[in-house]
Amino acid sequence: MKEKVLLLSLLLMVAATTVFAAGNDKKDDDEPSKIEKVMSRLSIGGYGEAVYSYNMYSDKYTRYISPGNYKDEHHGRFDLPHVVIFLGYDFGNGWTMGSEIEFEHGGTESAVEIEEEEAGEYESEIERGGEVALEQFWIQKSFMPQLNVRVGHIVIPVGGTNQHHLPTEFFGVYRPEGENTIMPCTWHETGISVWGRAGDWRYEALLVPGLDSDRFSRMGWIHDGAGSPYEFKIGNAVAGAFRVDNFSIPGLRLSLSGYVGNSFSNTLSGNKDNSRYKGVKGTVVIGAFDFNYTGHNWIVRGNFDYGHLSDADAISRANSNMSQNSPSPHQAVAEAAIAGGVEAGYNIFAHIPKVAEKGQKFYVFGRYDYYDSMHESSTSIYEYCGRSRIAAGINYCPIKDIVVKGEYSIGLLKSPYNNEPAISVGIAYAGFFTR
Repeated sequence: MKEKVLLLSLLLMVAATTVFAAGNDKKDDDEPSKIEKVMSRLSIGGYGEAVYSYNMYSDKYTRYISPGNYKDEHHGRFDLPHVVIFLGYDFGNGWTMGSEIEFEHGGTESAVEIEEEEAGEYESEIERGGEVALEQFWIQKSFMPQLNVRVGHIVIPVGGTNQHHLPTEFFGVYRPEGENTIMPCTWHETGISVWGRAGDWRYEALLVPGLDSDRFSRMGWIHDGAGSPYEFKIGNAVAGAFRVDNFSIPGLRLSLSGYVGNSFSNTLSGNKDNSRYKGVKGTVVIGAFDFNYTGHNWIVRGNFDYGHLSDADAISRANSNMSQNSPSPHQAVAEAAIAGGVEAGYNIFAHIPKVAEKGQKFYVFGRYDYYDSMHESSTSIYEYCGRSRIAAGINYCPIKDIVVKGEYSIGLLKSPYNNEPAISVGIAYAGFFTR
């Protein structure tokens, strides 16, 4: 992984050197230089978050097994959840390129974690310590505003968070917990997308690889199914996704999105060939609704997501029987998962003209979430997978692209599990460095 990061850095240096050299080759002082022409077509931007959380609950791997032993524990965490660099280029004649390089949790470093499924055994992993990922890389041909074709590695716009995941697009210090738990987030796959906008409507339809049921789990449902532990993404099954946005009412966006695809065949597992798994498809179906309202100094957002997995019991058995050396978490997975949330924030600086004139904003917000990754299951022993979460806090925006956040939140779990309160603060940016 370090070699890949070094190679990427070298490529960026070569590109910068080439552009600089081109800028010195001018025909005359009146004609724009090549570097000016290149920069006019180049888009550079990104977003990033730095966070500290003081969690007033235990981080022990057994806290859900024997909750009575962990009532008064706490822990703190510093984190860089996401730091992303965006590079785009307009080749002309409707051809464009876009890419996002994401440094997640600080980049690529080896880390040690405690495995819940292996009696607290310490295990060294690269992925958990941070990662560098190519989150987007696509080539697009735009025929007209109503018709654009994008091919490559693209974001799957299912749910509100996947489509609007920049830190300036949600109030919490972290991304909304419900969608971020039961679905991949940010969900990105290699495939093809057709999208466009006509009047007050925007649409997008996609064909992408199916999910990998080996990596489904009880606390994350299909969350890890989009990733791949291999140097390639298995393509035995193809899935479809869509999103439709409506902007008919000023200040209001209403959106529907969905996904359908098989997952059981999209693995490398050899034990799935025997007769007891005949006919098992593991079809994942997701339906989602989300909205955003901005007006009268208010921002109000919300989402509701429901997902169904066919053959969940068979997948649970198959995963539990996999080799201990496999990348599967070896956990039961639910037939259905659910997530819903709503947040509202009011800009109190709107009533202070001198501050408002400078473009500064100060939102006081509240948020409520409910989610359950084991919403419908043949077992009821994992009730800690369903919870409510209440949060309140502030967002201070000194300028458009910068936000300072603070919030108090509490996860409300069913008895006998302990509630999970936390205080989090963070600073983030999101914007373009070129215009």
